[in-house]
Amino acid sequence: MKKKAKKKPNHLYEGIKQGLEEAIAFARGEGDLSQYRVHIPEELDVKAIRRTTGLTQQDFAMRYGFNLGRLRDLEQKRTHPDSVVRAYLLVIRKNPKAVSDALRA
Repeated sequence: MKKKAKKKPNHLYEGIKQGLEEAIAFARGEGDLSQYRVHIPEELDVKAIRRTTGLTQQDFAMRYGFNLGRLRDLEQKRTHPDSVVRAYLLVIRKNPKAVSDALRA
């Protein structure tokens, strides 16, 4: 009988996951402010962020877990993202491949 190979820990995924969890906790007011210096801008150009990925609205929404209608509203500034969504968009803007990889893991 063959032994199952142990799955190697994905350190990139774990780091991104921890960072997102910390960003969400911080946005909810649960983070320890003395340990973090975070700037989440009030305004983001969601369309520009999507365009830097080279994805259509539909593909961006599917890859990163957005509702397509909500993404369109954000891009056309009919609605504004809350602080958690702004933080998520900043992470996508900074490293879209890492976010995509983490979501597939």
